[in-house]
Amino acid sequence: MGCSCPHDPAAAAERHPCYSADAQHKFARIHLPVAPACNISCNYCSRKYDCVNESRPGVTSEVLSPAAAGDKFALVREKVANLSVVGIAGPGDALANWPRTRETLERVRAIDPEIIFCLSTNGLMLPEYAREIIDLGVRHVTVTVNCVDPDIGAAIYRHVAYKGETYTGRAGAELLLSRQLAGIAALTAGGVLVKVNIVMIGGVNDRHIPAVVKTVKDLGVFVTNIMPMIPAPGSAFEYLPQTSMKEVAAMRDLCQQDIRQMRHCRQCRADAIGLLAEDRSAEFSRGCRAESAHPAPPVPRPYRIAVASRHGRLVDLHFGQAEEFLVYLTTDQGFVLSGTRRVGRYCDGPADCGEEDNKEAVIGILADCDAVLSMRIGRQAADRLRRHGIMSIEDCFTVEHGLERAVAALQQQKCS
Repeated sequence: MGCSCPHDPAAAAERHPCYSADAQHKFARIHLPVAPACNISCNYCSRKYDCVNESRPGVTSEVLSPAAAGDKFALVREKVANLSVVGIAGPGDALANWPRTRETLERVRAIDPEIIFCLSTNGLMLPEYAREIIDLGVRHVTVTVNCVDPDIGAAIYRHVAYKGETYTGRAGAELLLSRQLAGIAALTAGGVLVKVNIVMIGGVNDRHIPAVVKTVKDLGVFVTNIMPMIPAPGSAFEYLPQTSMKEVAAMRDLCQQDIRQMRHCRQCRADAIGLLAEDRSAEFSRGCRAESAHPAPPVPRPYRIAVASRHGRLVDLHFGQAEEFLVYLTTDQGFVLSGTRRVGRYCDGPADCGEEDNKEAVIGILADCDAVLSMRIGRQAADRLRRHGIMSIEDCFTVEHGLERAVAALQQQKCS
């Protein structure tokens, strides 16, 4: 049965923080993590659950049933002002879990007929479900399209699983691409605003991105979002360098000539809640509910947090490559820089990962810190910090944003 409440997509976009830069400061969203399965394997992806101190797509602290998702939406709707959008962004693929996704949308619509729906997908199953998506009143869909050349796709995708068969190499990439383009065309023809995400991977698809943008523009796509590849521990691209925001900005400027560009993406978790710059998911996760009779105070005690940053503005250094850490203290007035700590490099990568004595020396210098904030940290280093009671947190935006996430994670750890 069709939805009786279709929003005008363009008007609704003004209340959608991912489609409007102005809306990001005014309207909140909730991602409901009801879709655990995925039908493709990307070389930049490492799917890991129950990890509150990571901010990247595919990460969530819990996977919800549709019924639990409806309950959570009802709770958050009462607690979070200007909640305008419900999104399903995984942690797998929304359409690889279509029955769960559809039921969740139906439950949410029954609670709030005016809410804006948004789905994120890799696009493999879009041709099958485009009509149902439109009939359910979903007017905003994000599709990740990293290439329009199957040979490049063969370097990005490990495999594609479709109708009981597994495809690899060029065949898998060609299948995925054909399904993505057909699905996008069906959505735009049905009045859906489509945003295309493109993960910019240095040396793999970076020079190819203008061709992707031109192709999806011809299909009627509303906006493209070029994002930096964040090397995920455990992924095939784990040791590739993170794409710099300078490179991303230059590519956005180039592609702006063809189609509007999203420039405020936070590469949100699959369970994100709140404004884009103020993720409140920890308040509503297991073991630390916002409706608790005794909620934790904003800062229960002063925290000491070490930050790996080149110039003090961005979290832009790998933990192992930092030669200096900025140490911040939390206070009632916010964050105060208390000093700097010089260290020898912990690790320069798998080919030169330092001596044990040096590693212990770095840990010793940071021993009084509650957390270390860096752009990326290796699993062994994170484990060593954890054994010394120090939480490791990865972030790739401003220092203030990272410090806010660090405090939220430390509070979550306390009340879990």
